[in-house]
Amino acid sequence: MTNAIEIEALRKVYAGDGKSPAKEALKGLDLTIPTGSIFGLLGPNGAGKSTIINIMAGLVRKTSGKVRIWGFDQDVNPRQSRAAIGVMPQELNLDPFFTPQAALEVQAGLYGVPARDRTTKDILELVGLADKADAYARTLSGGMRRRLLLAKALVHHPQILVLDEPTAGVDIELRQMLWRNVRMLNRERGMTIILTTHYLEEAQDMCDEIAIIAEGGLVARDRTENLLNRLDGKTMVIVPEEAPGDFALPEGVELDRRPDGALALTYNRETVSAERLLAAVHAAGISIRDVRTEEADLEDVFVSLTHRD
Repeated sequence: MTNAIEIEALRKVYAGDGKSPAKEALKGLDLTIPTGSIFGLLGPNGAGKSTIINIMAGLVRKTSGKVRIWGFDQDVNPRQSRAAIGVMPQELNLDPFFTPQAALEVQAGLYGVPARDRTTKDILELVGLADKADAYARTLSGGMRRRLLLAKALVHHPQILVLDEPTAGVDIELRQMLWRNVRMLNRERGMTIILTTHYLEEAQDMCDEIAIIAEGGLVARDRTENLLNRLDGKTMVIVPEEAPGDFALPEGVELDRRPDGALALTYNRETVSAERLLAAVHAAGISIRDVRTEEADLEDVFVSLTHRD
């Protein structure tokens, strides 16, 4: 199967309540997510990310459009499409009087997983909760509760796992554990991972492909490295032996004198070469102690695509 998720002309309009007008959260969105990928779904607050996830999970009814999950049309085969996807939500929606083991058993029952096919102990081991299997959820720390949310999303062995802001407010140890598990599920089980996060460095490090959503529409979708290459701007940082005065630079080059004395020269690599820039520095009689370059990161791309005046 080429695509794990296929979305066509997806619209969602939330009706007004008399005090506020109707809101169009999704405006004819088209999106495909390749099978076996780690896919980033990014966008500012209110862009429509949560609406997309809730529609895929069957929690919100779409206004119009088509959604196919693991080849199953959501309108034709709703049970099969929901069974193919597991969602780790952003909110901590746990019953405080259930133990992790009981919570997973109930979740498996809701999905119709036969007792012989349940892997509760293995899943608790995977997320590091084996020693807390019989502890009440109300006694677990915030990080442990997040692990339990991940475990609940895995009980029915889904082909697709959605992680909605999984590392919001968690410590470094839990974040590293989560990403180890995600990479393992993707690599060893071929699970398709869909990630939403506001930590853009995580998306840049984890995701094969990224879609950026803004105001209910798709503004960019590409492989991560291709998105990073969209910005032609590059910065050469020169550390001089002595602070220079004003000097001439090629047209279009911007100079920023940093507090540590370094000279940050930002230029368009399509019009100005690094060799030409260094020649201008040497012509000004500047002795270079050190030099390095800085590439655009995903945050730069994100801001450039979603910024509104």
